Amino acid sequence: MLLYLARSCSTTVAKKLGVCIVGSGPAGFYTADKLLKHYGEQIQVDILDRLPTPFGLVRSGVAPDHADTKNVINQFTRIAQDPRVTFFGNVTVGKDVSVPELQKLYNAVVLSYGAESDRRLNIPGEDSKGVFAAREFVWWYNGHPDQRNLPVDLSRAEAVAVCGIGNVALDCARVVLRPVQDLLNTDIAQHALQQLLKSKVSQIHLCARRGPMQAACTPKELREIVTMPSIAMHVDPLQLAISETDRAQMKASRLKRRVYDLISNAAKYPKTDAMRHLHFQFYRNPAAIIADENKQVCMLDTIMTELARLACKALQ
Repeated sequence: MLLYLARSCSTTVAKKLGVCIVGSGPAGFYTADKLLKHYGEQIQVDILDRLPTPFGLVRSGVAPDHADTKNVINQFTRIAQDPRVTFFGNVTVGKDVSVPELQKLYNAVVLSYGAESDRRLNIPGEDSKGVFAAREFVWWYNGHPDQRNLPVDLSRAEAVAVCGIGNVALDCARVVLRPVQDLLNTDIAQHALQQLLKSKVSQIHLCARRGPMQAACTPKELREIVTMPSIAMHVDPLQLAISETDRAQMKASRLKRRVYDLISNAAKYPKTDAMRHLHFQFYRNPAAIIADENKQVCMLDTIMTELARLACKALQ
């Protein structure tokens, strides 16, 4: 691999600025785009990726029912087709070639790969069967080769707990609860589609450590799922109580206000004919994952939390 890279850039680096970008996701392609615009014909850019295909999170992180978001691939494709750009797939930096070796071949090396590890909850039962990180699950339904054999079995589950209430959590919930026919014309992986066709999941619980004012999702993503006619929303009215601090936040941030209003309004007008249900569980901190004798997850144990306002004295 090193010899091949050396041959590919030997005729250009001597005359042009040679730049190697490690990672072919949005960060990598936006970097390449800026370099091409700034240096014109005086630059040659090589993009490396450990996968055989480019585009990173646009391909493996965006939900299959968000095709418009994936349209940026068209822009990245035009960049990749530029004669000043060469893409090398199936190249693992640190295994096939080292960073010091790349530094000898190029004038600059840009590391633009993302994080591929998960933040564990560090609670009992986290390694039980049927417990997956959001990254693993998203990669699974998007066809990422690393997770094509993830042991997801939706035919055995009627309820799913999702820890978190950010946009990725909403993506996971929406893909599972959305009518399967809505996904038939998307680019969802076939193995995921087959599981969804057999799915018995009718309840998803979104568990958040804090309250609705601290929800990390955006109004656009939240509105999409709460307005779906096939999904009913549920939330304990007591969990929607707001403090003076919350009121100040809503006054200062229109986005916070929109998120709160979407949740509270969805709870006021339940969809009695909905076949699937999404439960917002605020002030719930995961404490343990309970498994059966076969180490298959069967319950999420949570503890109640409350927000505390800390009083701080100014430094003298």
